[in-house]
Amino acid sequence: MQNLMPEPPATLLPAYDEADAALVAAEQADDDGAFAEVAARYPTYSAAWGALGARALATGQVVPAYAYARTGYHRGLDQLRRNGWKGHGPVPWSHEPNRGFLRCLYVLSRAADEIGEADEAARCAQFLRDCDPAAADALASN
Repeated sequence: MQNLMPEPPATLLPAYDEADAALVAAEQADDDGAFAEVAARYPTYSAAWGALGARALATGQVVPAYAYARTGYHRGLDQLRRNGWKGHGPVPWSHEPNRGFLRCLYVLSRAADEIGEADEAARCAQFLRDCDPAAADALASN
């Protein structure tokens, strides 16, 4: 069956240059505290929460990873809605400012799976694919 409804336009989050620069500095420092400072200074910036979540997950700290990713996911949903997203439609990975939200969604799915929240893990994984299959592929290959 063919869907006759047009797909909504892609949602493109605005750049946040100051927060981006702070995150690059945290990456150069390669220190969890530096990432936490970015998240505290720019609490609406999903990329900082996604980075914290990914770092926690990589070191087996599943519960903190889940908490960081959930925070960034919700902050990202707020930003998407403020930028015209109506609960569905593409959120392209190719648009750099979208990547923080998408990374949070990926980490949330992985962390949910690790703590036994299979339904949430599946929902988040599907949501990520619905936003942009390229995001799911890129994040899974890291």
